Amino acid sequence: MEELRVPKRRIAVEVGLAGGGTRRVAVFLAEFASNHSGAERLSDLLNGGGDFIPAFDEEAGVMSFVNRAGVAFARASRAVEAEATDDITIPTEQPVEITLADGRTLRGLVSYVLPPERSRLVDFLNEGPPFFALLEEDAVVLVNRRLASRVAVLRDG
Repeated sequence: MEELRVPKRRIAVEVGLAGGGTRRVAVFLAEFASNHSGAERLSDLLNGGGDFIPAFDEEAGVMSFVNRAGVAFARASRAVEAEATDDITIPTEQPVEITLADGRTLRGLVSYVLPPERSRLVDFLNEGPPFFALLEEDAVVLVNRRLASRVAVLRDG
């Protein structure tokens, strides 16, 4: 039966729960993604199917199951979301402040590639999977679109 097991990587994640509160958990990502080349990313897990995500709760020391819809954000090392870059395509980047439904704020950079006719920030926010990436200095925060109440563009500098 050991040969039927899928190898997984244990990844430390800070999960911000809807309504407030955070938990330090470990999630388990596959060595190979099912929908792209390379390893499974945290965004693949959050934007995948099913309502619950298995997570080891570091604080309580127990296995738990986090409801995907109840995750306001998930913060992890930027390396967890690393992906191949397209040298030909230059992304649109916007520094933003995001206010979540519970009043917490997040600051960082959103970076995206869309066709020129739909390349505004509002186009990016209205399209795509349930979670989008916000780049912080040392981390990536995957933000639940449904729980982002306000996105304000910050001035450069």
